[in-house]
Amino acid sequence: MVSEQPMTPQDTLFSNQQIMHSELPQLAQLQLEPISTKYRIINLSIASMVTLVLIAIASFLRFNPFFELPEDLIYAYPFIVGVIGTLGGLWFVYHVFADTKIKYAIREQDISKQAGLIFRGISCQPILRVQHVDVKRGPIDRWAGLAKLQVFSAGGEMHTFEIPGLPLENAEKIRQFILDHKDVSAR
Repeated sequence: MVSEQPMTPQDTLFSNQQIMHSELPQLAQLQLEPISTKYRIINLSIASMVTLVLIAIASFLRFNPFFELPEDLIYAYPFIVGVIGTLGGLWFVYHVFADTKIKYAIREQDISKQAGLIFRGISCQPILRVQHVDVKRGPIDRWAGLAKLQVFSAGGEMHTFEIPGLPLENAEKIRQFILDHKDVSAR
């Protein structure tokens, strides 16, 4: 025989009403904020510098006065510089367009990030499921006053997503907001 337990006020708060498709919130209505333009400038600078350094190394090896290169490598020099220049140019053009697509939004119950140039995606993480949040800063980020916000979901060993290119003050405010609200029950 099963004994019935009296209902508590917590039991009466639970509901599981059906929601019609037309009543669902639209992600398109989510007002996403762009990341700092400094992030894009840094990525474009890095792409340019790496390309130029690799071309300079190839040119030094080709025209060095200290040792003679095999004839095949001498003839391959224009091809090598062309490949480095093409890949560097593609890397540069990618950041011209892709970095402007990185956007984020913070709502009461979740945090969202949109990214991607060809394959655009949006990730939403309920704040209740956030295990912890990290603010990461490399040397270039510190120099530029930027930070990366890494959001870790409960049950995952890797970060759910990362929002790069945030001004340090914004990253710390978002981190504190998530930490202050991650234990608050959903309404």
